[in-house]
Amino acid sequence: MKNLYKSLFLNNRLFYILSIVVVLFIIGFFIPIFFSIAKIALFSISVLTLIDIIILFSFKKGVTLQRILPERLSNGDRNNIKLQIKNNYNLKIHTTLLEELPYQLQNRNFKLSEKFNPKEEKELKYKVTPYIRGDYNFGNTNIYASSPLQLATKKYVLGNQKNIQCYPSFLKLQEFNLKAISNNLTNQGSKKIRRIGNSLEFEQIKEYVSGDDIRTLNWKATAKRNQLMVNQYVEEKSQPVYSIIDTGRPMQMHFDNITLLDYAINATLAVSNIILKKQDKAGMFTFSKKIDNIIVAEQRNSQMNLISETLYNIKTDFLESDYSLLYASIKRKIPSRSLLILYTNFETLDALKRQLPYLRAIAKNHVLLVVFFKNTELNKIVEEKAISVNDVYDKIIAEKFMYEKKQIANELRKYGIQSVLTKPENLTGDTINRYLELKLRGLF
Repeated sequence: MKNLYKSLFLNNRLFYILSIVVVLFIIGFFIPIFFSIAKIALFSISVLTLIDIIILFSFKKGVTLQRILPERLSNGDRNNIKLQIKNNYNLKIHTTLLEELPYQLQNRNFKLSEKFNPKEEKELKYKVTPYIRGDYNFGNTNIYASSPLQLATKKYVLGNQKNIQCYPSFLKLQEFNLKAISNNLTNQGSKKIRRIGNSLEFEQIKEYVSGDDIRTLNWKATAKRNQLMVNQYVEEKSQPVYSIIDTGRPMQMHFDNITLLDYAINATLAVSNIILKKQDKAGMFTFSKKIDNIIVAEQRNSQMNLISETLYNIKTDFLESDYSLLYASIKRKIPSRSLLILYTNFETLDALKRQLPYLRAIAKNHVLLVVFFKNTELNKIVEEKAISVNDVYDKIIAEKFMYEKKQIANELRKYGIQSVLTKPENLTGDTINRYLELKLRGLF
């Protein structure tokens, strides 16, 4: 009886019918024939309800379910969830499905309604979009089944609770891989192109010809062959590329429910994947009050897994970022010339100028690419029609801040620092394009 009490629900249809019966009883006080009709109706609906309950509870497992969840969720992307539901009744049923979704999804009104023919099995799909990295706990799946009479409903609590981790966006990696495949201009032709670089690898020993650099003479080989021999070098294909993520206060801003920090984390994963595809060495670290999550730039099979796990575990209190510490750490820990992709944000020109001496010092020994963000909320203010004087002031201030972002990019360019000013949603694609451009131009 306890299980019956917990799983039995009376439908609205039954209460609507009972309301009509009550009205008939009231009318029956004045017109006796309606009193008899009301008694017959009450008896009939009671019998039908009892029959409906017996039908629903005649099967212990009238409805079965298998919930198929991904091994992990992709942050900021639409993730597929599958539900395989089977009707074991010998009659058609109406179902309402309520899913106990993780609290991070902030969806308390999730509901699916579906009809099932006798013994029919269906696969239902829905999508969830997480915006926060971390653990997501999926609870039970509650299915409310009713017969064609729809006077009573039986509740089935199905699907085991499961905990899933939400990682930085990995679903779009395949999409961005196409950029690395299509951009293969540096590898075309049968002749190797030697470009001016700062990191060279040995290729072969060959006979000296006029024009060869005499500093590459190989005296041992010369003595053996009794003629001048030189070492030939080519630019090292695997160049170090570090993604540096600012975990400080400027990265706390939200756009489309995602912080700038998580946009940078998602971009780092995709860019690192492209870097490795292009045979470069991918590394990363984060900075704020201290340097954290250091991964030395390498070109190995396990590098992507290592980067993915590190990005998943990034935590921050959004403190003030220390650029002097960043400069000192780079000088000490990255001795060879590398491409450094710095994900940060500057809202004003004054904010940049406070950190510009450190950025210039870093750019002396490395190729520095500063990636910062457009404030898309300002676009909405500028595009809206001004109605009042306050609206005009808001538009002017918004345009000023937008113009200042462009000034920041120009100021960086003036000192030979590469930059990407992008919308948060375009961050990954724009950063990959700039990396491929810099590689094609042989700047690192």
